[in-house]
Amino acid sequence: MALSAGGSGRGTLTDINITPLVDVMLVLLIIFMVTAPLIQQGVQVNLPDARARPIEGEAQKLVLSIRADRSLWLGAGDQAARLAPERLEEQLRANARVQREKELFLMADRSLPYGVVVEVMAAIQRAGIASVGLVTNPAAAPAGGRRGAGGGAR
Repeated sequence: MALSAGGSGRGTLTDINITPLVDVMLVLLIIFMVTAPLIQQGVQVNLPDARARPIEGEAQKLVLSIRADRSLWLGAGDQAARLAPERLEEQLRANARVQREKELFLMADRSLPYGVVVEVMAAIQRAGIASVGLVTNPAAAPAGGRRGAGGGAR
């Protein structure tokens, strides 16, 4: 047998409605996910285009850039440090962040010969870095929004 507080049987609702809070948080999350990649800065490199899914980054990753003049730069923006190509392996072994994370992203200018990029990647591997990511520009969609020959989702 249930007891009622009286009257019409309708009481005051004292629970907090969190639905608007969740909606606002989801909108903010989407805004930050869209703007975060735009905030990262780096050394100016003319990247090749590639049709690949973007990597979801949790935090700012360490980037090794190879410019068109074959100069090597570790880091991004004003904090980028120039590395000597002949001492690359040694300098990567001495870098505490590289050795702690065992991960590096490589940005190479599109005008560089394939062999130069491979030599740098081999030096990175010899330095003990287990994971190397290649940074590219996203390819522009063809006119009309259709995929090229061989279309379809991959």
